[in-house]
Amino acid sequence: MKMKLRIATLFALLLTAAPVTVSAQREATPVDTLALTPPMGWNSWNQFEWEVSDSLIREIADAMVANGMRDAGYRYIIIDDYWVGGRDTKNRLFPDPVRFPNGMKALADYVHGKGLKLGIYSDAAELTCAGVTGSLGFEEIDAQTFADWGIDYLKYDYCHAPTDRTTAFTRYKKMGDALKATGKPIVYAICEWGGRSPWLWARAARGHLWRTTYDSRDGWRSGDGFLTGIMDIFDTQEGLEPYAGPGGWNDPDLLMVGLYGKGKSSSPDERFKGCTDEEYKTHFALWCMLAAPLIVNNDLRDMSDFTRELLTNRHLIAVDQDSLGRQGYTFMRSGDLQYLRKELKDGVAICVFNRSDAPASFVFDPVRDADILYPATVTNAWTGRVSKKAAVRGTLPAHGCEVYIYRRK
Repeated sequence: MKMKLRIATLFALLLTAAPVTVSAQREATPVDTLALTPPMGWNSWNQFEWEVSDSLIREIADAMVANGMRDAGYRYIIIDDYWVGGRDTKNRLFPDPVRFPNGMKALADYVHGKGLKLGIYSDAAELTCAGVTGSLGFEEIDAQTFADWGIDYLKYDYCHAPTDRTTAFTRYKKMGDALKATGKPIVYAICEWGGRSPWLWARAARGHLWRTTYDSRDGWRSGDGFLTGIMDIFDTQEGLEPYAGPGGWNDPDLLMVGLYGKGKSSSPDERFKGCTDEEYKTHFALWCMLAAPLIVNNDLRDMSDFTRELLTNRHLIAVDQDSLGRQGYTFMRSGDLQYLRKELKDGVAICVFNRSDAPASFVFDPVRDADILYPATVTNAWTGRVSKKAAVRGTLPAHGCEVYIYRRK
């Protein structure tokens, strides 16, 4: 997660990884009722990191209800690194007593009382990325502890762990089996950053979502080889669509929309200068087209109207959460224009994306360009305007996009 490995290291991981066939991913346990659509929620990492606390989580839960995000579909509040205080005399994890003086069970009860779910974080090694106690060797104890607390989601990281794929699978499956054995439904998020192709084996390790990339950063492109800008990550999702579906999702990491709050136009990381509003709109739209988990990490207590309206856009959320569970893919390119298609239960979503640094005009005919032959209504995801005129045209701003939802009725 927090590891910053350069491209050479990534290639080294891929070259040394043990072979895993595509069929291994299909050897998962039968789909249960968990993560039938991509999880939606909030994570504490980028905005708060070591400042995470009981009071913060309660305030975030209150805000998620008050600002309409819960009603828009966001359910999980996920506590990331730094929450652990250590292990007690029975080897059970306990939370940092300063940050979480009331314990995790009381916090889970509060979150549940708001109609939300609580997530937590650990690591498949002795230490987490931040250097606090991890879960290696204590998987069964920790899984049962999480269940006893009422935890609904586990993000399981891979810092301080061996780089080979076989060890990664073994460690992740051990925790996956332990979570399953508790009998409590807990969404299992595998966070090994994509270097060991988790889309091939994560379902078999009982994962419900798996990271396909290193940590996302608040910038359009990274420009330094880390490949963690929004476009860097988006481009690496090409070809992964066969592995996503109900119960298991490719995870291109957190949404950067609104990350640094009102009046803050750039990231504190000097390599990333933040994005324009148009780029944030495209970021959100592309993640919805990818059927990605929609996990935000901004301060929900202090959102601009633009951020709130974007993150609660019901048309795009419906595309992301469509029950068919298909990940979108690129089906056509024309110069700097990229066209994505996402099959829906009752139609299809089309995204026209301008990769250029300058405005670009487009014309899209659904019959000619995409074989969309059935009579349909067409909804513009940004405006909500519904039309029966199938062909569309327009001019996109730099890095902008339009999303059109063609439905059979």
